[in-house]
Amino acid sequence: MVAPVVFANPRDLLGSEGTKFGPTEWLQIEQTRIDQFADATEDHQWIHVDAERAKDGPFGKTIAHGYLTLSLANKFLPELVDVQGFSHGVNVGTDKTRFLAPVPVGSRIRAVGEIVSAEEIKGAIQSIVRITIELEGSDKPACVVDTINRYYPE
Repeated sequence: MVAPVVFANPRDLLGSEGTKFGPTEWLQIEQTRIDQFADATEDHQWIHVDAERAKDGPFGKTIAHGYLTLSLANKFLPELVDVQGFSHGVNVGTDKTRFLAPVPVGSRIRAVGEIVSAEEIKGAIQSIVRITIELEGSDKPACVVDTINRYYPE
């Protein structure tokens, strides 16, 4: 695994646009994770949780929910970038989320990142980090999302 890019304090993000980092380690997507996500979200659509029915479906097996793949950006982000020296941070949200390839059960995903922007805003430094979740063996990523985080310096 490539170590995360470290920023000693949020102000160091300013001017860092275009900085790329990653990839993370591969993460295998197992049916247990898919089922737990289905339980948490109450989304039990057969294409995600019914392995027998999914065998005859469009992908030949179950696939992860798109929002499960998206939620893993939260796992990958600290593996890609490590901002230090702040009193607290806020996950502001996401922008430009795209699901470009299904993630079949048993497949592996990982992430790469890039700082799209960093600016001072309301006493904090706000960064947008584009996370691309790659799908092993696919020429298309599974998901691309711009994450928006705000860091309040100490």
